[in-house]
Amino acid sequence: MKRFHQSFLILTLTLGSILLKGQNSIMNTASVASEPLAQATMLPENNTSGKKNQKVVLITGVRFAYPLMQKWIDDYNIVNPDIQIVIESRGSSDPSKYDILIEAYEPDEAIKKNREYFYIARYAILPVANSKSEFAKIFGEKGLDQNLIKQLFFNDMFADKENEKEIKVPYTIYTRLQKAGAPIIFTKYFGYEQKDIKGKAIAGSDEHLLKAILRDSTGVSFLPLTLIYDHASKKPTSGLTILPVDLNGNGKVNNDEKIFGDAAKVIQQLEEKPSKEINNIPVEYIHVSVDKTTASANAIDFLRWVIQNGQKDLHDFGFLNPEPNRLEVQRFEQFASGRLN
Repeated sequence: MKRFHQSFLILTLTLGSILLKGQNSIMNTASVASEPLAQATMLPENNTSGKKNQKVVLITGVRFAYPLMQKWIDDYNIVNPDIQIVIESRGSSDPSKYDILIEAYEPDEAIKKNREYFYIARYAILPVANSKSEFAKIFGEKGLDQNLIKQLFFNDMFADKENEKEIKVPYTIYTRLQKAGAPIIFTKYFGYEQKDIKGKAIAGSDEHLLKAILRDSTGVSFLPLTLIYDHASKKPTSGLTILPVDLNGNGKVNNDEKIFGDAAKVIQQLEEKPSKEINNIPVEYIHVSVDKTTASANAIDFLRWVIQNGQKDLHDFGFLNPEPNRLEVQRFEQFASGRLN
């Protein structure tokens, strides 16, 4: 009898062990099977606004317009959250892969033929110097007339060297290395080409040029107005002196032409004066464009929104309003209506 009880006890323990293992196996299987379901439940939370299925619009072009363009994108997405608009630095990439191009000079014939465009803003180019330099201290007060601008910035074999001014303080001219909007417009305005600019050529964007000037206490250059003023305070960027120029073209810089301590005053002057009365400040247009045949409905809709809502932001980012006869709004609206309706 004692042996019987021992055998029964062993059998009971063995069956219990088998049942326990089977239960654990079932629980583990259920747990493993439930893991993909738990992950699938989390996907919509991680994938906010349906980004997996969002329609993407790619923008590239002149970089000093990116902050303004990003402001428009952010505001547009408040009312159109399902469209993702991305700004990419072009580099050497083929511009045709982008939906929208931003350019800083007059459209060439290829753009006028193959792309629908309109002018969104104007930008001004001003001479600047590192604030720590003796050059900034002297010419921040005296200012620059046209002859001195040409003497400082350009190699000109035909210039009259006898009439050049003696500059007794050190300075170093900086410019862009690559072909780009600001140096093209600056040189063209004074009757030269980009290859004629003196000084150190900096690779990269206008922002890289700004950094080079701020690093060199003798640095002198020229930059778009939007880069040389703080967008919030409207005062010159810390470390930078804007050099006043002879606005009325009388050969000297008068006290009433020393308006460059405040971006709002500069913009007001440049907008109120007829262009023929503005001297020694190149002003040019920014335009945006889409391909006439392949432009997506989302890209067209975004630009239509910019036309209707974006002009109020121009001054805050250091841009001038387009002249009324240069907006090209009506033509673009006709194009948009034909494509979207």
